[in-house]
Amino acid sequence: MSLRRQFSSFFIVGSIATATHYSVLISLKELAHWRVIPATLCGFCLGGLVSYVLNRRHTFASDRAHVEAGWRFFTVSAVGFFLTWGLMRLFVVEWHAPYLPAQMVTTGLVMFWNFGANRQWTFRPQSACPAIGTRH
Repeated sequence: MSLRRQFSSFFIVGSIATATHYSVLISLKELAHWRVIPATLCGFCLGGLVSYVLNRRHTFASDRAHVEAGWRFFTVSAVGFFLTWGLMRLFVVEWHAPYLPAQMVTTGLVMFWNFGANRQWTFRPQSACPAIGTRH
């Protein structure tokens, strides 16, 4: 799949995952009166689950077993989780920005990390990885 088509698919899947994330964030913040950072991190986790399922199948068409792809995705997502925490803390707590615009900027920045890391590492086809111990 071309990089352009793959990124387009990633964007569509990401839009669905982001809608999930934002639904949880807004519901917890506005209806349950949670603080913004815990609410957004809960949304990030649920959106991440949606992202894994849809990206594995539609964007990257991965041949990696769930056992291998799952821990790789979790590792990439953990970095994204802490980026989200740090950026939201900076924007909302330190700079007193409104939480939704802050989340939009954060989502945009974290999206590039997630796409690159998942494309190059998590879901990279096994056939694209040289076998250990082979000479080139």
